[in-house]
Amino acid sequence: MAGIIEARLAELGIELPDAPAPKANYMPYVVTGNLAFMSGQVTIWNGEMKYIGKVGADLSIEEGYDAARMVAINLIAQAREACGGDLDRIKQVVRLCAVVNAVEDFKDHSKVVNGASDLMAEVFGDAGRCVRINSGGTLPFGFAVEIDAIFEIE
Repeated sequence: MAGIIEARLAELGIELPDAPAPKANYMPYVVTGNLAFMSGQVTIWNGEMKYIGKVGADLSIEEGYDAARMVAINLIAQAREACGGDLDRIKQVVRLCAVVNAVEDFKDHSKVVNGASDLMAEVFGDAGRCVRINSGGTLPFGFAVEIDAIFEIE
């Protein structure tokens, strides 16, 4: 029987990918006490790199929003691993920390990162509303967005 969050994902038409294994010397997540810290996720979907380039030059704000939404799905997939497969253990999305690969004078980082925040609220309801950090900078391999997260779990 699927849990409440898995059922909500199905209602939204979202199928979580397998959580990707790290490609370097880091942990994909660490659980300490009742907090699960997710390493930064990017726009890799089924092994394919997506949304490559700078928002404001190569990608529109809307494409950046879609990229952030994809990253949020990848974060939820990692969180499912951290929770032993049971997303109903997530009590609260605590924080999202996002970096947007954007042109130097870009000022709409928040509009891009809303893609992740909106998805967390759609999936987890009020427990998906969290604090957030938005910033800009270059990212490995030219990914448009990278986001890490902290979840409170039972």
